[in-house]
Amino acid sequence: MEQTGTENGVAAMAACYQRFDPAAYLQYNYTPPRADFDRKDSIVPWKLACLKYYINLLVDIGSGPTLYQVLSGCEVFNEVVLTDFLEANRKELRRWLQGDETCSLDWTPYLQHVCKLEGRRASAWTEKAAKLRQAITDILPIDVHRPQPLDPSVLPPAGADCLVSCFCLESVSPDLAAFTRALGHIGKLLRPGGHLLLIGALGESFYFGGPGVKIPVVPLGEAEVCTSLKETGYTLIRLEVYTLPQDMRVGVDDVTGVFFAKAKKD
Repeated sequence: MEQTGTENGVAAMAACYQRFDPAAYLQYNYTPPRADFDRKDSIVPWKLACLKYYINLLVDIGSGPTLYQVLSGCEVFNEVVLTDFLEANRKELRRWLQGDETCSLDWTPYLQHVCKLEGRRASAWTEKAAKLRQAITDILPIDVHRPQPLDPSVLPPAGADCLVSCFCLESVSPDLAAFTRALGHIGKLLRPGGHLLLIGALGESFYFGGPGVKIPVVPLGEAEVCTSLKETGYTLIRLEVYTLPQDMRVGVDDVTGVFFAKAKKD
């Protein structure tokens, strides 16, 4: 009976996301004040600083319509695979990849900021954009609630070197149990000893995915994140918490903070 309830909850979440608006979501979350690169306490620069990593194969779990999570380290990783459940989000990503000027957000300030984080001049952003486009090998559909979220043929037999996932699992799961199972499912895509970089919301019960599109979220605390990682075969290496300043609580969600977890697959 409990399993049936969870399945119904997952189906309800999938139905809710059919009204998701990538352009509106980007405006809500990836423009000032949340994306103010002149403020040290702005949430987006904090996330970018967390996501500096060096790997061979990166799989981004639930990319949404965003790219910031794969900007860092593109000088050294060889291959990036982007994934999302929604075709609308995959279409948005393909527009950027193909250099389409109708993209819903200009990623130039993000590229410039990451160049600065890496000790390079901001004007090197065009180089970085070109290298990232070269590194992205595919944009694939994914369902984190399936035991095998991706077609196994798209990854090497050993799995990916690193997974990154930002604001995905808690926002597509009907409850904590489903969130924990999804963590286990994506772990099957990761090689033993590989790393998971996880960014997510703390204390959030909803966010707006478009005008009038209120999407429920599993409210997480630090303890739940740590327990879920341990239960699904990860060893926590690092946990950081960001508290959202009051003026960044702009009504598009009720998030109070953000966590960054770096974990290793056992």
